[in-house]
Amino acid sequence: MFYASMFFQYAAQYMKTRLQYRADLLVEIFSDLLSQAVNFIFILVVFGHTSLLNGWTRDEIIFIYGFFLVPYAVFSAFFNIWDFNERYIVKGELDRILTRPIHSLFQIILERLELEGLFGAVTGIAVMLYAGHNLGLQWSWADPFIFLLFVAGGALIYGGVFVMLACISFWADARTSIMPMMYNIGNYGRYPVDIYNKAIRIVLTWILPFAFVGVYPAAFFLGREEWYGYAFLTPVMGVIFFAVSVLMWNQGVKQYRGAGN
Repeated sequence: MFYASMFFQYAAQYMKTRLQYRADLLVEIFSDLLSQAVNFIFILVVFGHTSLLNGWTRDEIIFIYGFFLVPYAVFSAFFNIWDFNERYIVKGELDRILTRPIHSLFQIILERLELEGLFGAVTGIAVMLYAGHNLGLQWSWADPFIFLLFVAGGALIYGGVFVMLACISFWADARTSIMPMMYNIGNYGRYPVDIYNKAIRIVLTWILPFAFVGVYPAAFFLGREEWYGYAFLTPVMGVIFFAVSVLMWNQGVKQYRGAGN
């Protein structure tokens, strides 16, 4: 209850701050929507030259892309730790965090909320409904609950991977460009993994499991029975990766010695 109370207090203060500059907020939301539109247009351009992509139709690829946007939006809203190294380690702001009676990772997540990122989830659901209508998909009463379970798993996978990357800063505090590179790799999860070679499929499934953010859970709703096993592994992978990332974080905090010279 204490952590839930802290979350809602931080979220309320964040919204008050953002609404002081409404034009800036609207521009940021529009920019995110434009970026998503560009990716959507890219898919349409690809299928302007072919009817199938390794057995996947245009609307199936669009559905996968729409699903991917939902857990990615949740991740973007709550795990903005891409500049953790420079802000909290190099500049020493972690010293301030560690003086407060709340878990340091949870506090950093609260400080870096970007709730407007959740608008991406609305876009993703709209894209899914559009593609699902074209595909004639039938929805059961259980699908919304399975959908939420898969979204939570995908968001935890993304969060776990990037928390692990942030943990590297506890042992090596030099500035690094690995975060932007990982964001680019994560985008591979919005396309079917079987269009890649075997090595990339293994990486996207078991090492950097971004395929569980997009194609595997989306395949369940598309009726691709051969992927059902992977689909229901999504929440399991999410819990495992996020739990490991928290353990790494706790060990990393013990190694932290401050920003002094």
